[in-house]
Amino acid sequence: IAHDYAKNLLSTVGPDGLLVTQDWQVVSPMFYVQEIEHRRRDAKVIDLNLLRRSWYFDYLRRAHPDLIERSREKIDRFVDLLKQWERDPGAFAGNELLTQTISEAFFEMVRSIVTQERSVAPAYITNDLLAGDTSNGQATKWITQNYQLVPQGLVFELATDSTFHDSPEPQLQTRGLADGTLEFENDDVVKLKVLPTYATMLINRGRYLALFNQHERAIVAFKEALALDPRLTAAREGLAESTAKLRTP
Repeated sequence: IAHDYAKNLLSTVGPDGLLVTQDWQVVSPMFYVQEIEHRRRDAKVIDLNLLRRSWYFDYLRRAHPDLIERSREKIDRFVDLLKQWERDPGAFAGNELLTQTISEAFFEMVRSIVTQERSVAPAYITNDLLAGDTSNGQATKWITQNYQLVPQGLVFELATDSTFHDSPEPQLQTRGLADGTLEFENDDVVKLKVLPTYATMLINRGRYLALFNQHERAIVAFKEALALDPRLTAAREGLAESTAKLRTP
């Protein structure tokens, strides 16, 4: 499931594309696929949470030196503050100005990375960034205010206009996910995070297509979501609405 998840995520990331996430269920299999299997090493997968660890920048300098170079000024400023925090976190905890300074430096770095990388290749985010996690809220808010989020498979592509952006029908490998061949406890990460991501992104695709009156294709997406989980109210509602629109002369 993890291998298929990484493959499905990467299948819609364009050459040299940037993928921003904060989901370890995304990042962990990506490390394996890129570093062990040596596949799709062009894709720049950035974990916002790992950006708060100085060792991660050593990895990024090795894996994506061009990314580091394009945002060097903002990265260097944040890493300098980050290393200060790692040496003495107490100094930041008791100092509102220092805390604000490092938070602003983090945001400026993320904004630079997204802006610079999108200038040379497509940029994407994962759905978990929209879940309201306050730790990365400022960066997420900036992304959603400045880009149209276009559902592409299991990710959103960042677009600078509000026009319709077409994409091929997603060919998602879902072996063992909801076909009954494997069973999962209710607290298993597959049920809590992975399966909901597939279903949510199919619903998002359906809604996006419906917004631009692509109702036949929207129906396909809603049905695919319901095949994974028949209880999805949003998918049932979307299916009903698009079906009704097709019947209206």
